[in-house]
Amino acid sequence: MSAVERQVPYVSSTTATLLAELEAECQHVLKLLAQLEMAGLSGEQVEDILGALSAAVLHLHEHTRGLDVLLDEEKGGESDT
Repeated sequence: MSAVERQVPYVSSTTATLLAELEAECQHVLKLLAQLEMAGLSGEQVEDILGALSAAVLHLHEHTRGLDVLLDEEKGGESDT
């Protein structure tokens, strides 16, 4: 999944890229949650969606590891953009 490049003048380019990737993965999770709300899903469809959701949650967990520290560091320094 590729992130859309955006200019974010308040953070470094590295942080901006990480945030864009985080946004893309969050959108993916929201789509999966919306799919779970659909009526008439088969057991196999539910299983597939839950499997994809489990993988996405794991990816979010790994992707956000240390992000809080990085964002705190951004507050105290200048961006490199």
